[in-house]
Amino acid sequence: MKTTFIIILTFISLSFSAQKIVSQKIYSPKMKKDIETIIITPEIKKGKHYKTVYILHGYSGNPTRTYKQDIPDLIKKSEQFQTIYILPDGNFNSWYVDSPVNEKHQYSTFIGKELVDYIDSHFPTIKDRKSRGILGWSMGGFGALNIGLNFIQNFSIVGSTCGALDFTYFGENYKSYQVEDALGKFENLSPEYFVNNRADKMKSAGQYYIFDCGTQDNQMIEMNQNFHKILTDKKVEHYYIESSGEHDTEYWSKALSHQLVLFENYFQK
Repeated sequence: MKTTFIIILTFISLSFSAQKIVSQKIYSPKMKKDIETIIITPEIKKGKHYKTVYILHGYSGNPTRTYKQDIPDLIKKSEQFQTIYILPDGNFNSWYVDSPVNEKHQYSTFIGKELVDYIDSHFPTIKDRKSRGILGWSMGGFGALNIGLNFIQNFSIVGSTCGALDFTYFGENYKSYQVEDALGKFENLSPEYFVNNRADKMKSAGQYYIFDCGTQDNQMIEMNQNFHKILTDKKVEHYYIESSGEHDTEYWSKALSHQLVLFENYFQK
């Protein structure tokens, strides 16, 4: 396995002198390429093992922007919650799927299996799904649910903020946001990507789900409300939140920070 290890920042500040932000290229055997990944750790203490949360950026985002702009208190929360945060690069528009039309886009397997195995073998993690979660926003919200359901054995909690959860609402955006490049034509879309089928799988997955969306988010609010109704009707346990906000950094910075608190509450139970 080919890896390149680069510590880009060791001393963040006096109060976080032993925390690390590690930028690392991690090789994907399935895609046969390196994926830029940022790992944020608390101060590592000998003999201690840590919870892990995988965080997926939105369409056109990247891991550096995630901790510098999208979740600016992520470094602080890593120390506060004693959790390792893993931020993989979603290649701008991969939609975090195992693409049936592009063999170089196999991001579900990379993040859900290969990356989990790598992190667990190179960092002092708690190697138990009960202490491992995944969340994301927008495209990453879709990705978190997609990967969480594909790898139920690895994740016990899944979170989505203003998630692009239902392709039936996309219309022309299915092409303009390059979903077609990742999953093929909408009329040929696999049944696993339709929300009713996902809800059925969620009912027996033994996972906990958190969804939120801004009430002024014209792109995502209706599909999130509809998905919440489907889950409620099917009696799938989940936590759903709406609050004022649009589909922008101001909303998801607040919402993601709140979700990380909810993740910590879940882990502590």
